[in-house]
Amino acid sequence: MGLSHAIVPYITERNKMIQDKTFRITYKKSTGETITRFGKWTDKCRFWKSKIGHALMTYYDLDAQGYRTAKGEWKVRY
Repeated sequence: MGLSHAIVPYITERNKMIQDKTFRITYKKSTGETITRFGKWTDKCRFWKSKIGHALMTYYDLDAQGYRTAKGEWKVRY
């Protein structure tokens, strides 16, 4: 199922995101469903925290053609 994470490490930090480069992101929705999508990091994307302290990442979802936010834990692969 693609490259191993030893070759393509998971990206979780802002300074490792590459502007306008396509990536795959995997995370779980609040219902427990696992989501994998193709995304792109743009100037409107960001890492932030919710008012109650949850880690959030807003990215451009290429599958849905709009911005989405991952919450909690996620894995990004280029």
